[in-house]
Amino acid sequence: MVKALIIFLIVGYLIGCIHGSKVAQLLSGVDLKKSGHGNAGASNATLSLGWKYGILVALIDIGKGVAAIIGVHLYLAGALHLTEVQIWLLTYTIAAGVILGHNFPFYMGFNGGKGTASIIGILLAVDWKIGLFALILFVILSFATDYLIVGVLEFYVVFCTATFLWIPGIGPTIIALILFGIALVLHIENIKRLIHGTEPKVTTAFKKKK
Repeated sequence: MVKALIIFLIVGYLIGCIHGSKVAQLLSGVDLKKSGHGNAGASNATLSLGWKYGILVALIDIGKGVAAIIGVHLYLAGALHLTEVQIWLLTYTIAAGVILGHNFPFYMGFNGGKGTASIIGILLAVDWKIGLFALILFVILSFATDYLIVGVLEFYVVFCTATFLWIPGIGPTIIALILFGIALVLHIENIKRLIHGTEPKVTTAFKKKK
């Protein structure tokens, strides 16, 4: 089982290294690592290049989260020797790999995005109803407060809560909490700017012409 966990973590990491920001860079000529807040995620793409690029990056990064979870479930569908607890542990292990690959891609000097779009894709694939609820709430809170970071934190709270309540085994909950902790660390500057009122607002992205 340990070998399987390591393999799934590595596979997830490699999937996570597929970055929507690189596609945006090819199309726009703008390196998101050198623009805005220097983050290679959908939020910085939105704030730096406008909502169209933000959507493009988000779809790619959400898609890899969805693909990883659906792929692992299809792969393990015939694994009768595994218990439900083991299957979900492997599922969350590959999910963790995707987030780690997105946040710390080796070819970016281990400095990539912050995992928001990918965690959205992961939750949508784990349970589309809960994922859709969290996504709708994410959009509502982001626009109501005019800050993406508020929606981001909400999504992780829903992810961790749903995992604790409905996913069997303690392993997935521990993984979800670790991913939330990583997200908090990576968003610490956003949180500080939010407190000081200097965090870029969502509405500024729609003023971009690109």
